[in-house]
Amino acid sequence: MTGKIISQNPEIKKRPLRIESGELLAIRGARILGVNPPVRDFAFMDLWSKPLGLLYLLQSVREHNEVSLLDCVALAAEGEKSFGRAKIRKTEIEKPEVYRAIPRRYNHFGLGKSEITSLLASVKAPDYIFLTSAMTYWYPGVRWMIEVLKEIFPQSPVALGGTYASLCPEHAAALGADLLVRDRREPEAPYPAMDLYGSPSYGVVMTSFGCPFSCRYCASNILWPKYRRRELGDVLREIDFQAGLGAGDFAFYDDALLLDKENFFYPLCREIMARYGGGLRLHTPNGLHVRQIDETCARVLYENNFKTIRLSLESIDPKVARDGSGKVARGEYAAAVKNLLSAGYGSKDCETYILAGLPGQDLDSVKETIRFVWENGGTPKLAEFSPIPGTPHFEEAAAKLPELREEPLLQNNSVYCSYFSRDITPETLQELKDMARHKEYSG
Repeated sequence: MTGKIISQNPEIKKRPLRIESGELLAIRGARILGVNPPVRDFAFMDLWSKPLGLLYLLQSVREHNEVSLLDCVALAAEGEKSFGRAKIRKTEIEKPEVYRAIPRRYNHFGLGKSEITSLLASVKAPDYIFLTSAMTYWYPGVRWMIEVLKEIFPQSPVALGGTYASLCPEHAAALGADLLVRDRREPEAPYPAMDLYGSPSYGVVMTSFGCPFSCRYCASNILWPKYRRRELGDVLREIDFQAGLGAGDFAFYDDALLLDKENFFYPLCREIMARYGGGLRLHTPNGLHVRQIDETCARVLYENNFKTIRLSLESIDPKVARDGSGKVARGEYAAAVKNLLSAGYGSKDCETYILAGLPGQDLDSVKETIRFVWENGGTPKLAEFSPIPGTPHFEEAAAKLPELREEPLLQNNSVYCSYFSRDITPETLQELKDMARHKEYSG
């Protein structure tokens, strides 16, 4: 496919043309600019994040096209933190109207307009701009990015895809993009185009797409309706490629990394060790299913240099556990932590995700879960619930707060449960945070 996909009819241009991702893959002989926009939010944590969907797409089309990348987040890195992570430069900006009553600073994380304009001044106008999106409530950064790109390249059609575009297509259609990618396609490229970063200090890997569980708060099954494990050889080639660029740390972003561990995870670890002899540091920021962490698994994690361990517990409340597909019970968590400690990890290494603010969740049950984690040798890590469109818990939350359907800013996990849900006050949330950060506060 050559030329512009977008119609030249001015009436059609008022709304973006909805396309399938396969139409982007069919482009030939074009200049393509991939863009990861700045983030606008109260806070932003760089947990080895990279726009993997965009990077896979750029790799898939680069054989027949000229591709380049503008990552407005990565290019604003200021100083390295642990294991290749970076602090992202921020600038305080005016809060959206819906956030005006919230006594927190609202920031622009990433490059500013003058920096972007300068970087793109010598770039030929692309035939297409592929713009990605992540969290639904980060759309202000996406809208701002579209406006900036339209000023610099007024004739270049912008194709908007990613998580926000998939979960909130009607809302995304009003942001000013020319094309709206309405599906998420499993990557066909052998590895993401990480070389567009030059020599990245860390790599990002997914050994599978989707999740076989059906947690009521999670969008994995919406974004990836069919769980698929990748071929071991493909994953290893991806690691080799990124390691060859200079990556010394690797973050596995699977939703179910340890599933069928004997047939996949253990062979993967053996191959990585055979290739790199422990020279790579490995991380699991997404959370591991504790039911899978027996003595052998804990030893494999420790011996294969997994430096960051995040555990998925969410809650010990029976109702919440059922909503999480019953994937963990009290005894299974206690056993997993015991196995990890015996393998060589410390308590601080066993960071454990606990959810607060779920619809109908009892505040005392959150406190009980925090105490339970401390008592069993783990370290609580409090995570506020975010109502994600399309999930069962979103429907429950929207029944109480209908505005969630119209305004993605209200879905912000940093502010929803304490400012919008009416279930948890800022004061009680701070109490929970203190309990999670300091064992002596848990009572």
